[in-house]
Parts: sequence; structure tokens; C-alpha cells
Amino acid sequence: MYTLIATRHFLRSSKKFLRKHPDLRARFAKVIDEVKEDPFQPHLTLHPLGGNLEGIFSVSLTYSYRITLTLKITEKEIILLDIGSHEDVYRK
Repeated sequence: MYTLIATRHFLRSSKKFLRKHPDLRARFAKVIDEVKEDPFQPHLTLHPLGGNLEGIFSVSLTYSYRITLTLKITEKEIILLDIGSHEDVYRK
């Protein structure tokens, strides 16, 4: 099991995201629990990002929405960075 650490940005963006998409609350909670258990489960589609976002990973919430995170495998920590649409999360 991994320890989840939510950044201030993630807490703000997830609160805003869930206000806009209350229908995804249950899915969000399920994905967060599954990431905490094992982020490498195939259905989470964990994948590394490139370019300016190198060193950051993403999991799918739905086809259109992603959660970005940093994995510190040796310490068994996952730092939650952002949540949003594919375009919003990857534009940094």
C-alpha cells in the first residue's frame, strides 16, 4: 500500500473539479483508492509523461479526465499533483 500526499494545488483543483462534475465523485474515490493500493493496475492506465512534464505520471479517471501524480517508488509515496481534462492537465 502506498502513502498518498495531496499538494495544495491538487486539493483546490479536485474540489473545483468535483463541484463541476458531481457525477464523478464515486469514480474519483474509487480511482484514488485503487492508486493507493497499487498504481500499476492495468485498468488505471498509469503512464509517464514527456517533455516539460517528464518525471510525472498520469492515471485515467475517465476517457476525458486525468489525475497527474509523482511516484516515489522506493519510499512507497504517491504525490497527487492535479486533476482535470486531458488538455488542462497536460498543458503545463
